[in-house]
Amino acid sequence: MPGGTVGLRELVIDAWSWLSYKETLAPETARRTFPELAGQWVPEEDLRRLAAYKSLVAYDQNQAGQLAAAHGDEDGGERRELGDPSRLIEAALGYLLGSEQKIVVPGAEHAEDEPPAEGAGSAAAVQERLRAWAKKEQFPLRVQQAERCAVRCGDGVYVLSWAPDKGRVLLRTYDPGWYFPEWEEGEQDIAEYPRRVHFAWGLPADPAKGVKERVRRITYELDWIAPATRSGYDVAGGAVRETVLGDDGTAVLTPGDVLTETGRITRIYPWSAGRPSPVTCYLTDAEWVLDDLRGSYDVYSLPAGKARYRTRADGEVLDRLDLQVDFQPVVHIPNSIPDVGEHWGRSVLALVLQGLDELAATDTDSSAASATTGSPVIALAGARLPVDRATGQALPVRVRAGSVWELSESGRMDTLDTSPQLAELRSRIDHLQDRIAANSRLTAAGLGLLDPTEVPSGYALQLALSPLDSLVGAMRLARSDRYALLLRMVQRLHQAGRVWPEGESLSAELVWGPHAPTDRAAVLADVVSGVTNGVLSLETGVRMLQDAGYPIEDAAEEVARIQKRAFDQAARLADATGDNAAVREYLRLPKTDLGGPRVPLPPKRPEA
Repeated sequence: MPGGTVGLRELVIDAWSWLSYKETLAPETARRTFPELAGQWVPEEDLRRLAAYKSLVAYDQNQAGQLAAAHGDEDGGERRELGDPSRLIEAALGYLLGSEQKIVVPGAEHAEDEPPAEGAGSAAAVQERLRAWAKKEQFPLRVQQAERCAVRCGDGVYVLSWAPDKGRVLLRTYDPGWYFPEWEEGEQDIAEYPRRVHFAWGLPADPAKGVKERVRRITYELDWIAPATRSGYDVAGGAVRETVLGDDGTAVLTPGDVLTETGRITRIYPWSAGRPSPVTCYLTDAEWVLDDLRGSYDVYSLPAGKARYRTRADGEVLDRLDLQVDFQPVVHIPNSIPDVGEHWGRSVLALVLQGLDELAATDTDSSAASATTGSPVIALAGARLPVDRATGQALPVRVRAGSVWELSESGRMDTLDTSPQLAELRSRIDHLQDRIAANSRLTAAGLGLLDPTEVPSGYALQLALSPLDSLVGAMRLARSDRYALLLRMVQRLHQAGRVWPEGESLSAELVWGPHAPTDRAAVLADVVSGVTNGVLSLETGVRMLQDAGYPIEDAAEEVARIQKRAFDQAARLADATGDNAAVREYLRLPKTDLGGPRVPLPPKRPEA
């Protein structure tokens, strides 16, 4: 939001104020530094966000020096960059993702000796289908792609689409710099979603093929359901969608749609039986030649009359194509919990960017100092230097192993010792790394800067990692409802494609693995003690071992295996109950048929 003015400068406080110490966010500077932002279709109000994304990518790619040189820093090109921003991003990403990610539908799993809860069968079926889809769609890989972008830039974007030829939902990740949500006034908030979302990026010219520079825009829009359309052509031969007309010249409805008395067209979706909806989502995918655009157009107001619509693989023209769903298949992932009234997340580098600049400058000074320390500057007095016989000038002197100089009686040799300055610079590097680790909440222990021998106990290590725990907790909290929404969309798109059964969408969530190393030996000791002393159930103990990283794929199956070999417990059960059937059930053995035929015993031999 714009604040007050200080002198002749305007103070702007928004989601990207942490980069205001650079000139990157100024519109003129951003368009000059990043040519891809110079197009007239790039909205003025999005320039600060896009310039921030570009700057963060430059830091990640060790190009911060080139970015500084573009802003007039003559020494920017000589800056030493050793990958510290990328290390912060990778560390934060690793702790966020944990050891694994698993799709879980609540109620899908239960112990074998317990009766399943109501709806457990449906939950298990949905969980199995979601996991099979995730395997085909390489879901962990897509999560890595989107989350690395979210950790680095503050925002990530998923887009879902139905592929008729594959019969499943496709999951794609988009650069957040291509993402342009169109907000109504006062609508922008983390809990709100815009009714129209654009993805736009520039396409370069290709003179060899006679192709001009273009801009491509994909739009998802929620709007009232309209009559049926089909692919066709306009008078100029361009691909468009046209309304389907009946024999009487009136518009035809899509099969299953109903025209109400109020004039609205409604539709019952597979996931909302008995609840008609008048809303659907339209997809438009088009290109514009930049030379055709005259006037003040941007990504939100590109003229429909100059659009060239693209065609999908199945032949459908993407000009307000009805997707037959009542939601936008777009999920925005913020890296942090946005402030009140904000939609955008914050990068893990945001608050330590100046510290990274200081670290790069210190690395540069340290490199220069190490050069003079390894090859010191030497001053000679009273030395007989070699002379060029042609010019009579003294030849330059180089220090080599085995060099011998003849000095006069008053001659001397002085060496410039820069090792104290080098040691001080290295100490400053350590100080800056600790400061960055603390302010980013990744901690020195989390970044591997802490010597394990300096940690007095495991409890002290837990205290050292507590800021990291809170950071990971906040990052996962910001994402929890977004992944639940994404998995709900996956279910509904499969239902719309008529490959999954109809019915209410079940709640599903993405469960993250532990982010910090676990003392497996301590967990095992706790489980053995708790189960043996009767304060923990065997099921709970097995789940604790599973969470600690032991190779247990199915907790219920593992419990069954353990009970089959628990003969001591079975003996105590027999002594306590005297029920042989209960003992066999505990050991997971088949029941005995006591009503079967008896084996005849041989008669007793008569006594002599």
